[in-house]
Amino acid sequence: MSDIMKKLGFKEETADKLYDMDFNPFKKIDKDWFLVTAGDESGWNTMTASWGFAGIIWGKPAFITVIRPQRYTKEFIDKTETFSICFFKESERKALSFCGSNSGRDCDKAEKTGLRPVFTDDTTVFEQADMVLICEKVYVQEMMEGCFTNESPIQPFYSAGDFHTEYIGIVKKVYVK
Repeated sequence: MSDIMKKLGFKEETADKLYDMDFNPFKKIDKDWFLVTAGDESGWNTMTASWGFAGIIWGKPAFITVIRPQRYTKEFIDKTETFSICFFKESERKALSFCGSNSGRDCDKAEKTGLRPVFTDDTTVFEQADMVLICEKVYVQEMMEGCFTNESPIQPFYSAGDFHTEYIGIVKKVYVK
């Protein structure tokens, strides 16, 4: 276990422990939101997301996140092999709201929100998180208009043509408080 994570009150679990946890992905992802973060001490960025998937692929626990091409976080996740997914208690909702509506190109999100970055496992996580998934990026695919079998999402979500890129990460570690 990362010494820093232990000092911050996290307990490390293997990805297999996800089977035993009380984890409702529909609530955690859509209602509670999360931060997807990539990068390390030399440079990182985070963004709030409420779209994602948690489940099993290739026989392993995985998390899938999607990022639009204009998001600053995309630059970091594209050049790293590891990213983190951080879930928080409701008390951090204001910080998550800020991270979802402001770009790290224009401001220091940690400074503006009070979120404290922690550098561990080749990525960045946050001290205030109550659950962290460390994911190894194993698959990247740009969504394309021609691949939609039902075009109903295109106009309301992609009228600007800025289709998401999908990132599949195999969950390597889980930290919980």
